[in-house]
Amino acid sequence: MTLATLTDVLHTATEQKRAVGAFNVFSIEHAEALVAGAEQADRDVVLQVSQNAVRYHRALRPIGLATLAIAEAASVRAVVHLDHATERELVDQAVALGFTSVMFDASALPYESNVGETAAVVAQCRARGISVEAELGEVGGKDGVHAPGARTRPDEAVRFVAETGIDALAVAVGSSHAMTARTARLDLDLIAELAAAVPVPLVLHGSSGVPDDEIVRAVAAGMSKINIATHLNSVFTGTVRELLDGDPKLVDSRKYLGPARDAVAVEVARLLGLLAS
Repeated sequence: MTLATLTDVLHTATEQKRAVGAFNVFSIEHAEALVAGAEQADRDVVLQVSQNAVRYHRALRPIGLATLAIAEAASVRAVVHLDHATERELVDQAVALGFTSVMFDASALPYESNVGETAAVVAQCRARGISVEAELGEVGGKDGVHAPGARTRPDEAVRFVAETGIDALAVAVGSSHAMTARTARLDLDLIAELAAAVPVPLVLHGSSGVPDDEIVRAVAAGMSKINIATHLNSVFTGTVRELLDGDPKLVDSRKYLGPARDAVAVEVARLLGLLAS
């Protein structure tokens, strides 16, 4: 199928009262796994290339083009999304490569600066038919807006959406990035309040630390896009570690990266089914 925009898949998810799974791409194997899992579940999927992943690969173009090629060959709708970009130059590169969605993160800036920078990205991307996600909150701790104690104010969220014209809003409701234990508890009442007030779909970052039952409740309360990265990294790395520990003579990377890719695909299919339940 052709590439889809984030707006397209979120519109469908909202109509069907479910959420879209958004998973991070660290390598070609990850991109292949995410699409394979989406095809197993017969669900839309968002493939996210983060600014940190770009730094790891030393450029956006190689991993970006590979992800686009894998998404274009998928039998389900796939969004190729630039995640947590703080640099306008990186947004320019993603637009030029053909990404269908951008998450511009100016949440570390004062409110008015966040609005101005984000509105400029929206104007740039909308002219090309590209969706824009943004983030609202105050800096605090390692995770900033997504520190466990951070919370998004509904009145400020409504104002921010109106002033920027964004297509989706990442909100702070109790999750935190890079958690390896799935112990986070979300502010479900706040999610429902935000969903009722904010006119665009809501995004939950840091969902790896949120247990399955809490994710289901968050979707029911109004979350439309669920970002999961660290949890899938644990699946991938755990498979690699098990295989290498079991065979010290194993040196062909295909023999451990392939099974790791397959394990992630199975978990992606499971998660996408969970988000549709």
